[in-house]
Amino acid sequence: MARRPLADKTLRRLRLILVLFFLALAIPTGLLLKQSYSQLKWEAFHQHRVLAEELVARIDQRYSELIAREDARAFTDYAFLNVTGDARANLLQRSPLAAFPVASNIPGALGYFQIDHSGRFTTPLLPEYEASTARYGIGTAELSQRRDLRDHIYKVLSDNRLVQKPVRRQLARPAPSAPAPEVDAARPRLGLSSSAPSSIASAPAPMEEAVTPQSAFDQLQESKPEAYSKTPRVADLKLEKKYEDRLAQALVQTQRKDATREREVGRSEETQKLKRSLRKEQSLLPEKPAGRITASQPARISTFESEVDALEFSVLDDGHFVLYRKVWRNGQRYIQGLLIDSQQFINGVIQADFYQAAVSQGSSLAIAYQGGVIATLASHNSPRYLNSSDDLQGTLLLLSRLAEPLSRMELIFSVSSLPAGPGGSVLMWTALVLLMVLTGGFYLLYRLGAKQITLARQQQDFVSAVSHELKTPLTSIRMYGEMLREGWASEDKRLSYYDYIYEESERLTRLINNVLQLARMSRHDLHVELKPYSVAQLLDTLRSKVSSQVERAGFTLNINCDEAIKQKQIEVDADYFTQVIINLVDNALKFSAKAERRQIDIHCQALRDGSLQISLRDYGPGIPKEQLRKVFRLFYRLENELTRETVGTGIGLALVRELLTAMHGSIDVVNQTPGVEFRLGFSLV
Repeated sequence: MARRPLADKTLRRLRLILVLFFLALAIPTGLLLKQSYSQLKWEAFHQHRVLAEELVARIDQRYSELIAREDARAFTDYAFLNVTGDARANLLQRSPLAAFPVASNIPGALGYFQIDHSGRFTTPLLPEYEASTARYGIGTAELSQRRDLRDHIYKVLSDNRLVQKPVRRQLARPAPSAPAPEVDAARPRLGLSSSAPSSIASAPAPMEEAVTPQSAFDQLQESKPEAYSKTPRVADLKLEKKYEDRLAQALVQTQRKDATREREVGRSEETQKLKRSLRKEQSLLPEKPAGRITASQPARISTFESEVDALEFSVLDDGHFVLYRKVWRNGQRYIQGLLIDSQQFINGVIQADFYQAAVSQGSSLAIAYQGGVIATLASHNSPRYLNSSDDLQGTLLLLSRLAEPLSRMELIFSVSSLPAGPGGSVLMWTALVLLMVLTGGFYLLYRLGAKQITLARQQQDFVSAVSHELKTPLTSIRMYGEMLREGWASEDKRLSYYDYIYEESERLTRLINNVLQLARMSRHDLHVELKPYSVAQLLDTLRSKVSSQVERAGFTLNINCDEAIKQKQIEVDADYFTQVIINLVDNALKFSAKAERRQIDIHCQALRDGSLQISLRDYGPGIPKEQLRKVFRLFYRLENELTRETVGTGIGLALVRELLTAMHGSIDVVNQTPGVEFRLGFSLV
């Protein structure tokens, strides 16, 4: 009993040593992999940032090209009719902006408009006198659609206080049959006709005293936080707190750039003011009256000198975008612009390029204007680093502004799930393989060490059992021999003493033979001589070898065999075959000593596959089901009370299986009710 706690202590010590050794290798390896993984992660972060910068450059270039086309438009394009070709030819045609539906390179363009120095609103969608629309091929349905679009543009501008609503109705719309007034070829009147809705003035209307015409456009570029009260602020973005300082630094840098840009713009504005004052002085000089186009007189076009400022961009209170410019003509200022749907404007360039770029796989994009977020684009799902959700999610990737006139529009990229990339995938698989190798290797080492400890314990038990098996019969033989030598036994006792000495010597012979066979088996030195023997001959040999052993144990031996197979032959080694049966009988006698039915049955029969089966059964307690396949292991003994009450070495059944394997036979064991049955299989010759 003291050996098992010692073995358990040895196993615990082995587990502790292996665990410490595993941790000694796993912890540095894990730290190294983590450091490498972190390095790859930040390299991927910087690569992702480069992709974001390239995307911003593409978006900026795309918008710059679109706005440059709008910036190149002539002043007269914002009228329904303009002069084409040589001005002396007096050739008028529709403006390219008069097309319907509105044709524009700007995504989301709703329509063009113009506001003159008196605040009068006009659009190139309709001629100055709508009664003449039939002359230009505009049908009734199209005219209605053009009017609806004009009214929509006017409503958006008026709702955002960019044009002034009249305080009284203007003149009624002239009848369709009324003749159209002559067209001033030198300076067309840019305004709504009398057919415009009552809310729109066809002539300068009395304006509020506190507000001057076009003054609202001068205030568009001023910061208006209240205009974005319904939109989230840049500071409200869900960025990690530890990255707020990065965002603050980025905002400070952009503010410094803005200050430098404003100083440059301020200098240019001073130059513009000087030019404007010169234009006003020139406008006071008398002008030549402009000619008119009549049927009897050829048209004469007078070209007026004008100056066009750069386009400006702003976001209206209701979310619409407006792209506009200031045009100075004959000392008077005009506002010409384009009303834009914000969502289509963003989707047409930013969203399309963003979702086509690789940067969208791991980052989200917020579009802000003057600190107010006007749109957000979520990232695509992608494989990511294992710890990116904890370390990098919400990290500010890039904050950049577009070029003029979109300089107040900010593109804010933040990491959502950083893609792992090829290096991260290789490192992840390497870490997984190392973990499997370390875990599997240490598990196998533990199994091997535990097996060796168990084997050492079993060998110790074997040595102890063999010593006991040898000592007991030798002591008995010596005792009975001394009694016979001294003449202490009577004549009737001598025969029984001689028989006992013979049986104990046979028992010692079997034990020694088993030990010798075990030694040969360990050295793989088993020499088998297979010869054909009939079944009847082998059964007779068995009967003579084991009958006396069974009878002395108080058991009955029952051997039966079908007459049809008694003359069949099998190839075996007679000595090994006899040793196998003797070991099985000895095992049966030992474990069924307390059975109610003290009987050993040996039966042979032919199987359907043409082989011979010899079965040996006892009527003892049997073998637990979970230990049936373990009984043939070397030094294995059943862990129950019956085993502790019996003697044995634990090599008998292991030796039986090895001998049968050497003779090309097989063995199996099954539980019966009651008892256990061993089945030997041989091929018939």
